[in-house]
Amino acid sequence: MSVLGSRIKYLREKLDISQKRLADALGITNIQVSRYETGDRKPDPDTIKKIAEFFDVSSDFLLGVTSDQVDSNETNSSIGRAFFGGADQYTEDELEIARAAAQAAVEAYRKGLNKKK
Repeated sequence: MSVLGSRIKYLREKLDISQKRLADALGITNIQVSRYETGDRKPDPDTIKKIAEFFDVSSDFLLGVTSDQVDSNETNSSIGRAFFGGADQYTEDELEIARAAAQAAVEAYRKGLNKKK
């Protein structure tokens, strides 16, 4: 199995997504997903990009260039990972709401920690 195939399978299983569901989201067949995972076939660059966007990871991670799942230059990666399907499934307004909610939750958590001390 290739690095690419094993990482696709890892991410898919981590999110408990079937090959069929991933295939539908990518606009390909589940047989193609299976072949990518086993290393029998390699996806074209556009499909690699779609897979990376779907799982909200960097293409470098998928290709084995890095072990970091997220490209540090991606602005929506931390928010996108919080949502099934990645940041591209949401509008900028929805992502801004998510950012504000996450920030408020972290601030409330920190205040709670300070009160305990």
